[in-house]
Amino acid sequence: MRVLFVTNPERTVFKYMVPLAWALRTGGHEVRFAGQPCFTDEITQAGLTAVPVGRSLDLRRMVELGGDADMQRAGIIPPYDAVEDPAKATWDYVKPQMAEALVDWHQFDNFPLVAGLVEFARQWQPDLVIWDPLTFAGPIAAKACGAAHARLLFGIDVYGSFRQLYRRLNAEQPAAEQTDPLAGWLGGYGRKYGYEYTEDMATGHFTIDQFPRSLQVEAEDLDYVRMQYIPYGGPAVVPKWLQAPPQRPRVALTLGLSATQVYGGYNVPIADILESLSDLDIELVGTVTEAEQAKLGRIPDNARLVPYAPMHALVATCSAIIHHAGAATLATAARHPIPHLSLHYHYDQPILARLLREQGAGLEIHTTKVTGDNVRESLLRLLTEPQFGERATALRDEMFALPSPNELVGTLEELTTKYRTR
Repeated sequence: MRVLFVTNPERTVFKYMVPLAWALRTGGHEVRFAGQPCFTDEITQAGLTAVPVGRSLDLRRMVELGGDADMQRAGIIPPYDAVEDPAKATWDYVKPQMAEALVDWHQFDNFPLVAGLVEFARQWQPDLVIWDPLTFAGPIAAKACGAAHARLLFGIDVYGSFRQLYRRLNAEQPAAEQTDPLAGWLGGYGRKYGYEYTEDMATGHFTIDQFPRSLQVEAEDLDYVRMQYIPYGGPAVVPKWLQAPPQRPRVALTLGLSATQVYGGYNVPIADILESLSDLDIELVGTVTEAEQAKLGRIPDNARLVPYAPMHALVATCSAIIHHAGAATLATAARHPIPHLSLHYHYDQPILARLLREQGAGLEIHTTKVTGDNVRESLLRLLTEPQFGERATALRDEMFALPSPNELVGTLEELTTKYRTR
């Protein structure tokens, strides 16, 4: 069959899609990856066949449009924060926030893709379209050519859960006051391309989830197909220091790329953390940019700071990890029986950190409460209390019990036959 992947030019999201795209290729299927022209090199660098469509748009301007970088950075941004905050799960909050998000975010992001994507889809005739939860150009094109289509998650299903919340609150309103701007917008494209709006345009015929049940918040009434998370971080080289086994317990420290590439710096006291751990008999390996390293002053003897290390290679040598609860980092570490300390702040990180703590494989501290002392205290617990390692091993086993991307291919073939309309 022919499979078309589509995403906006967001490198972090793209990396979640690559292993499945390759599994489908090695399973004998034709795979194309559509994206804005500015994203072509990123796609081809992963060994995939790119289809440039539409015009280019730099998504980093979302922070600028938000006007308040701290608001954009903290937790889940409106209106989707209503999923986690019961006080915001009201019609008075979600109605105006959804209308604003549609115009300033979803329409803005997707408009450059739609026409070119539909044109290519109608010409190439994919059987299955796989899209990330924010690239609504994907289902628009899928419906225009009769393909089955699926969302592929890159963390907690915030958007599916919010969609169910919005529909429930909308249905509770008097008929004259009901409004669904997302359905109206997508339905407008349906009328243009010859079909009626159906709810799968918002949430997919089905949803591919790369996280085990213990690390996910499922939306009601959606069809989830689970798949084992396989790390892909782009081109990488294992440095010489990482090729040999560590001489003492190794602890990884990483706070993600977005902290510096998008938001201009870390929001935890790196220097204090390094100092608080400086007398421990560990090797602390921190992925810290050179610019941030220059701000730190003294680097303790037991710390190795590098701008980058391939995380899947690093965590395999570690006894514990300190991270920001970014979904990819967390899932990469969860493939190994090592406990986690999550210093969380952005998007779904607080949710993932809470689920990880509830599962028992780690501890969490919100970054607004992080100090060198409480990081030290938490890390010592992870290294000395055996229950954390036991639960981390159970989480590793739960991850490995899910089908690999290659093992999922047969299921995708069956679902494509079920939902394809031509």
